[in-house]
Amino acid sequence: MALDISPSQAFAHLTERSADYDRMAKALAWLADRWQERPSLDEAAQAVGLSPFHFQRVFSRWAGVSPKTFVAAIAHAEARKSLEEGASVLDAAYDAGLSGPSRLHDLFIAQEAVTPGDVRRRGEGISLTWGWAPTPYGKGLFVMAPRGLAGLAFSDGDDEATFDDMHRRFPAADWRRDDEAAIRTALHAFAGGEQPLPVVLIGSPFNVQVWKALLRIPPGRTSTYGEIAAWAGSPRAYQATGGAIGANPISLLIPCHRAIARDGRLTGYHWGLGRKAAMLGLEAVQAGARLPAGDFSA
Repeated sequence: MALDISPSQAFAHLTERSADYDRMAKALAWLADRWQERPSLDEAAQAVGLSPFHFQRVFSRWAGVSPKTFVAAIAHAEARKSLEEGASVLDAAYDAGLSGPSRLHDLFIAQEAVTPGDVRRRGEGISLTWGWAPTPYGKGLFVMAPRGLAGLAFSDGDDEATFDDMHRRFPAADWRRDDEAAIRTALHAFAGGEQPLPVVLIGSPFNVQVWKALLRIPPGRTSTYGEIAAWAGSPRAYQATGGAIGANPISLLIPCHRAIARDGRLTGYHWGLGRKAAMLGLEAVQAGARLPAGDFSA
């Protein structure tokens, strides 16, 4: 169900959330390293050079909840390991549980696994449209194939490096810039679209199986690399599975941020550990999980 607001209002709201994320990025990275310590509101605000009042106001506007609730959500997302039994990877449409303008609709998966020869050709014969648009997690680079979204990355101020990182995946493809198309895709993903968002998985057969396996992890939950390897049909291929997760070109929508180490650590994330914590925290909050108490002021 689409939001009952105009596209211009949706875009303005998405732009505001993107700007708020940029202001909070340092705080989120700081919290990702220290959530287990349950730092106080004053400590978190001081770490990013803001007054407690200003920090609380901007953070709550971006997340929709207080820092206290958000930090508790990170703990919940990292600690909870139970998964829905019997979920089919092929029935992978899911609702990320994000309310309001950041609600993600079900995905339509258009598999386009490529042969080893296609991989060597590095995208030759593929037409890709790319552009920049705001997202709740900062400035997003959207890459669209004819059948749907093929890439989503985030920039932390170095747009050229972000584009180069995505371009090197398919350097021989025909790349064409269209920021308006990127904005339309961002609004579809984050501001509500009446139809499922088509997502195209372009990769080797093994990588595609791993990316599909990631969709088994419900929003607000996490799973280990070993569990994901088993779902992908290669229970002993831990390292190869980790490589495939790291190579996932569609951040957030193919939820590689839900993969954690066996000992429960968040571990690294291609687009930043703070952003991974932000995604897990928001998902857990919006999924309505029962969260442990934190020490931030409400």
